[in-house]
Parts: sequence; C-alpha cells; structure tokens
Amino acid sequence: MKNKTLSRVLELAKPHKKTIMITSFLSLMIGIVEIVKPYLLRIAIDEYISKGIFQKGAITVALIGGIYIGMVLLQNIIDFVTTTTVNMMGEEIIYTLRNRLFKFTQYTNITFHDKTSAGKLFVRITNDVEDISNLFKDIVATIVKDIILIFAIAGIMVYFNWKLSVLSFVVIPFVIVFSFTLTSILHKQYDISKIIRTNLNTFLAESIYGAKIIKVFNIQKEKQKECEAYTNDFCKAREKPGLIEGLLPALMTVLENVGIAIIVVSCTNHIWGIGLEVGFIYAFITYIKQLFEPITRIIENIETVQEAFVSIDKIYDILDQKEYLEDFEKGITLQEVKGKIEFKHVWFSYDQGENWILKDVSFTINPGESIALVGKTGSGKTTITNLINRFYDIQKGEILLDGINIKEINLRSLRNNIGIILQDPFIFAKSIKDNIKLYKNLDEYEIEEAIELASADEFINSLPDGMEQIANERGNSYSEGQKQLIAFARVFANNPNIFVLDEATANIDTYTESLIQKSIDRLSANKTSIFIAHRLSTIVNVDKIIVLSEGQIIEEGNHETLLKTGGYYSKLYNAYYESLG
Repeated sequence: MKNKTLSRVLELAKPHKKTIMITSFLSLMIGIVEIVKPYLLRIAIDEYISKGIFQKGAITVALIGGIYIGMVLLQNIIDFVTTTTVNMMGEEIIYTLRNRLFKFTQYTNITFHDKTSAGKLFVRITNDVEDISNLFKDIVATIVKDIILIFAIAGIMVYFNWKLSVLSFVVIPFVIVFSFTLTSILHKQYDISKIIRTNLNTFLAESIYGAKIIKVFNIQKEKQKECEAYTNDFCKAREKPGLIEGLLPALMTVLENVGIAIIVVSCTNHIWGIGLEVGFIYAFITYIKQLFEPITRIIENIETVQEAFVSIDKIYDILDQKEYLEDFEKGITLQEVKGKIEFKHVWFSYDQGENWILKDVSFTINPGESIALVGKTGSGKTTITNLINRFYDIQKGEILLDGINIKEINLRSLRNNIGIILQDPFIFAKSIKDNIKLYKNLDEYEIEEAIELASADEFINSLPDGMEQIANERGNSYSEGQKQLIAFARVFANNPNIFVLDEATANIDTYTESLIQKSIDRLSANKTSIFIAHRLSTIVNVDKIIVLSEGQIIEEGNHETLLKTGGYYSKLYNAYYESLG
C-alpha cells in the first residue's frame, strides 16, 4: 500500500473520526465477548459437566448458560449498531465524494474536458465512488474488530498456556508470507483491470451516444466485435485476481486445520509436557478457529480493499488536476457592458504552441456593431468565439472587453453577458421551461416573451404539455430545428449584451429563419453581435465581415466593399450563388 493512497484514505475518513472511534470501542466490546464465550464453555465442561457437578454454591450450569446466551445477544446487538452506523458513514462518504467529483468536473475548463473522455468521468463518479464506499461500509465495520480479536485471542491463548500457543502459532508465518505475496500481485492486477474497465465503459458510453451514426453507417456488427474484444480483455484481466481470491481462503482453511491438528496431537501425546483437560482443549480449538476467522475475513476483503485503493488513486488523479479549475470568484464584475471587443495580436494554439490556430490576429468590434466571421473550416472562426468566452486562454496578445483584459474580468460576469447559440444546441432532459430559464429567476411572462421572440410558440403550443413538456435525453424527442428554437428562446430570455451565433439557423426553415432574424435584429440593434455563417446570404447586412484563412485575417470590410475588391470573399460569395443556381 502506497503512503499517498493511505493519506487519501485518512483524508476521506477524517470527518468521520468520531464515528470510527465509537465503532472501534463497540468492536472492542465484541472482541471481549468473543474471548469470554469459549472461557465460559471451558468452565462449564471442566468444572461442572466432566465432574458430574451442576452447581457450586450460587453458580450453576444454567446460570453459565444464561450468561452465555446474554453475551450472544449483546454481541449481536452491538454488531447491528456497529454495522448500521458504519453503513451510514459509507453513504455519507459516497454523497460527499460524488458531489465533490461532480463539482470539480463542472468547474474545470474546456481543456480538461477536451483531454478527458465523458466515459472516463462517468466511471470515476459512479463505479469508483462505489468501490470506495465498499471500503468503508464493508471493511471499517470489521477491520478494527478483527484486528482487536486477533491480538486479544492470541493474548488470551498465551496467558492460558504459552507452550500450546507457541505450537499453534507455527502456522502464522505462513499466513503472513502467503498474504503479503498474493496481495502484492492482486494490487497490480486490480490496477490493470481498472484501466481496462474504464476503456470498456468509455467505449460503451460512446457507442450509446453515437447510436445514430452506427445505424447510419450500418456498422453494428463491427461495433459488436469491438465490444466483444473489450469485454474479453476485461474478463481475462479478472481471471488472475479471481484465482487468487479463491486460493487465499482455501489456504487459510488448510492452515487453520493444521493449527487445530497441532493442538490435538500436542495434548494427546503430551508434547512439551502439555496435557490439558477436555474443556481447555475445546476452548483452545475454539480460540484457534476464532483467530483464523478475522484473518480469513481480512484476506477475503483484500479484493474490496485493493479495488478501493486503486479507485481512490484514480479519483484523486482527477481531483489533483487543479490547474484546470476555473476561478469564478476573483476578477472584475462588469456593471454596464457596452460591448466593445478588441483582439490585439492574438496567438492561440490548442496544444500550447505546437500548431497555431490563430496567428497575430487583430481586429475591433465597436459597441452595437454586428460582424460576421467567414472562412474555410479550420480557419479559426469558432476559436475566436471560444476565446471571447474564455473557454481557453491565449498564449500571446490581449483580448479586451470595453477596454478591460478579459483575464481580469470575473468569469461568471463575463459569460453572463455573452449569449451563444450553437449549430447543435444541447437540450437537457427537463421541461422546455427549465431548458429556457436554466435555473435563472425568470417569471412566466419573460419566458413566454422569449418563446415568442424565438418564433417557437407555435411548436411549443402544439405539444401535449406545452412549456411543461419533458424532453428526452439530449433533446432527442425534438427535431434539430426545434432544438435550435429552444436554444434561441434560451438566449433571448437571458438577454445578453453580446450575441454569438455559430451557424445557428442551419436547421431552421427559411420562413422561421426570417422571423428569428427579425427578432435578432430588434434585440441586437444596440448590442454587439457576432455571426459565423456558411450561408453567406444571412450575413450581407452586417456592419463588418472578417475573412479568415489559416488563422489569419486576409480581408475586412462590409459586404459591398468586399465584393468590389474582387478578393477571396468576392470569389467565395459568387461561388456560393453559383452553387444555388
């Protein structure tokens, strides 16, 4: 076990130290009861039953039996309280850790999500958290009790007859050697199987999300073979741990019986001068069996412990990546946004300077001005809008909003003032109303007004439950055009000071598009608007067009000016209209 892993376990256990102390004390009581029970039976057999005596003074065999039964009841009550308390602690740890992980994923930047698959995060938040919960629910409830029992039983055996104890303990070194050797192998095997399990779950998540593409390209058989390969790898990775898990308890049973045989042989043959009464022999055999019970239990729980330790490391590998956390607390809170955006010699690369997406880009968007970004795929259009939102930080240059470097602006304040509509908007599995207001404090009138502005009223009113209609996962119950109408209503309800539309009307019919365009024109009359469009007909009326090629601005001006120059935009526009004819 690595020190780092242990410190992480202690960190998770720290808030529950009082519970652990109480359950440890209760476990100590269980240990005492376990030790006393065989001793009572020894007294009953050697002092009473074997001598044909059933009473000595006020103490009778019946009284001893009553005390024994009382101890059994007490042991079970304490055991119930301990197990219940520890289970509740395990649930609290699940609650805390799962929420901590989810919060971390929500506050990390886009770079983190670019390099970390959704399937991997899903496994961390679900399976791995459950593994850790099992550590506290299944192990903590028994580990303290088992350790106490091992030492207490060994101690009482030595106290009663140290010679017989020494002979009985001959098997203990074999237990230690087998346990440490096999658990070391297990840890490595669990680490490998966790990686393979994550890959399998990532594949499954991607296949479910991409079900439509799989059907479109008719690749179900190929995907099934891929699934079988992943599943086969996982099964093979679990074979060795399964073999070891089965071997360990079997070895413990063999060693336990060897210990019992040593006791019987030693007593019957008076080895080392040992010769004990029947009750004492019975008590000693019971003690050796009790000694092996916690040892076997600990070994059987090795699987849970190993899986939990690997899961803890996997989870903290995520949580320790604090460099990806976005700070929503510090920075300037914007009071009145005019909407002037300036790019000054901006250089940006997604891989930290290996491949520049933007190269020395400079332009200005004045307050209330509408601009369009035009260029081939990969020219940097969407990247510019991502940078304005500070989804990524630039490597060189400056981006200013109303003269303030956006790195100095509070992220929440910055993004609250920018409304983005993407070509493929995301719809949550909630009501249309909830998808529009997105936890904002909006009244019914504001939501209805946003729906009307988005020309989504006809579509929403046709639904059985209207605004209260619950969407399927990812909005699959609606067409692409309907999802975009909901996205428009979402932005209109938020009423940002800056609009960004990334080919936002691509899936909307021409008539509805014209209605939405009127709403956009009305709302953005005094607000900064940025359009990314492949249909050049939608941007002819913007104040300025910026033409990009390979991350650089090659042309800038309004529609009329750029057509007259006969440059790249002019050729692009003419080619577009020729394609329509």
